[in-house]
Amino acid sequence: MYDRKTWIVVIACSILLAVNITLQQKNARELAEQKKREAPAETVPAIAGAPSTAAAPAAATDARPGSLVVEEPAAQLVEQLETLETEETVFTFTSIGGGLKHAEFKKQKSGAEGPVRVNRHGSSPIGAIADGPDRMEGVSYEFLDKESIPGKSVVLRGRLPSGLWAKKTWSLVETGKPGDPYRLDLKIQLENANETTVNLDSFSVFLGTASPLDGVEQGAQTGFVVRDDRDFSFTAVSSFAGGWFSKEKSIITKPLSRGDLAGVVNQFFATVIKPVEAGESLLWSKTADVSVQEGAKPVKVIRAGLRFPSVVLAPGEQRGFAYEVFTGPKQNRILRKMGEDWGEVMNYGFFSPFSRFMNWSIWWVHAAMAKVSDKWSWGLAVVVLTVLLRTMIWPLYNRSNRTMKRMAKLKPEIDKLKEKHPDDPQKMNQEMMKLYRTYGVNPLGGCLPMFAQLPIFFGFYSMLLHAVEMRGQEFLWVADLSQPDTIGHLLGIPINPLPIVMAITSFAQMAMMPNTGGDKTQMMIMKLMPFFFLFICYNFASALALYWTVSNVFSIGQTWLSNRMPEPVLKAKSGGGKSFVERMAERADAAQKMRQANGRVVDPKNDAGASKKRPPRTGG
Repeated sequence: MYDRKTWIVVIACSILLAVNITLQQKNARELAEQKKREAPAETVPAIAGAPSTAAAPAAATDARPGSLVVEEPAAQLVEQLETLETEETVFTFTSIGGGLKHAEFKKQKSGAEGPVRVNRHGSSPIGAIADGPDRMEGVSYEFLDKESIPGKSVVLRGRLPSGLWAKKTWSLVETGKPGDPYRLDLKIQLENANETTVNLDSFSVFLGTASPLDGVEQGAQTGFVVRDDRDFSFTAVSSFAGGWFSKEKSIITKPLSRGDLAGVVNQFFATVIKPVEAGESLLWSKTADVSVQEGAKPVKVIRAGLRFPSVVLAPGEQRGFAYEVFTGPKQNRILRKMGEDWGEVMNYGFFSPFSRFMNWSIWWVHAAMAKVSDKWSWGLAVVVLTVLLRTMIWPLYNRSNRTMKRMAKLKPEIDKLKEKHPDDPQKMNQEMMKLYRTYGVNPLGGCLPMFAQLPIFFGFYSMLLHAVEMRGQEFLWVADLSQPDTIGHLLGIPINPLPIVMAITSFAQMAMMPNTGGDKTQMMIMKLMPFFFLFICYNFASALALYWTVSNVFSIGQTWLSNRMPEPVLKAKSGGGKSFVERMAERADAAQKMRQANGRVVDPKNDAGASKKRPPRTGG
């Protein structure tokens, strides 16, 4: 039975969880209503800092040497659109900025704002040209129908305020390889129409924008990615926020020695541009707040650009640049087959090898489960793969459990040592290590198997966190495995059954573990960890909660089976050398005694052969 303090803490945590969720939703509703009241009635919200594409300066017809042409604003630009289409994606190109306005995915479940589109919140199209970080040149381009190939490519041409002529050719990729339905080839040809040279190191190509699809998607997974000379990095939108020792950043720039690829991503989708000829470059990025769901708090949207190579164009000189563009779901199987550099966009982190193996495994299991139930195939794949993994590590778990049982049998002897050496913890530890050696108990035997499971756990967790395959997939009462399994609301608080079951099963699992006689405060903290994880993971994706819950239930079954096995017998061993842990404890004890003796005067009567420390010389 648990003491009164434990239950008080449990109840307090539950109340705090409920209050926190209620306040968050209340604040979000108030903020959304305030924004709605303050927003102009006839304006369309755009990303802060970016120019409006509704109206732009007219294209320059002539230019004075070394200057930008400044003309009176022309009438409102009329936007023209062209589309290219694959079996998975509809690419929409705009004449304002001469780029990819957005890419819409046919087979993806709609989000809070409708069909899934990359660059939905972009005030400029992907592939637009900026003269300086975030200074987009939203000029009008002309579609060159004679040079375009219907259904295959789109060609646009326009003149920038800087006097440069830009010609862009967007083409579908048809190599027959995975990823083709989400890829485009982009060729940009720049011509200097000025009478003076122009250095392109101030110009950049726009990479687009990325934001969470709804209010419950993991906003921490939104950011920009860069692969610079085989060094991959992901920078989250949280990096722009200020902290204890840093100020809030309005812009982040990242010099690149060899920019292999760069892009913006959210939890499930990415827009990435790869220069055909990688070289020295610079990436800039900014963030803004947008509302993607009524009543929910605003989310962070990120936008970025990649600088052109440092090339000087003489008057009349032309220069071409080629890029590979990917706009699609972050699906490991597709990106890995496109190339190892593309595969890093998954951003699995430190446990990437395990996550890649888990992704391969879940696809293999899903193929089998699809024959059982096509509707619930992905949910069944998570359940079956979890059971398979837990079965594989059963020997480690069983060994850990039996070690903990043997340590529990030594608890009376350990209590006697604590009473015998209450004021000498070092001596008590030595005697405890000696006791473990006598009975052949390895105190690390109960921990090491647990640590061996961590790579599997974190690998599986990271894989499910980025698994776009779970979007829109049903299982039991869960409508979408990539979303929380909310079945209703109570006093404004969402009711998510799976995280609650996860916490209960975690609590039951820990209650079944043998009592090894550890510190009571530490034991209480361990038993309260499930409620802490409930607070953290309450709004996580259902696939993650399902995995954790199934793992807990299987562990409870393993513990029950282990408890029905014959109890381990403690037998004192004769002879034998000291264990590794005991030797390490003795070395630590000896080192501490040396530090304590260093610098003090030793009494020869109590320490034979020792001498007083020589006093310092005073000269003379």
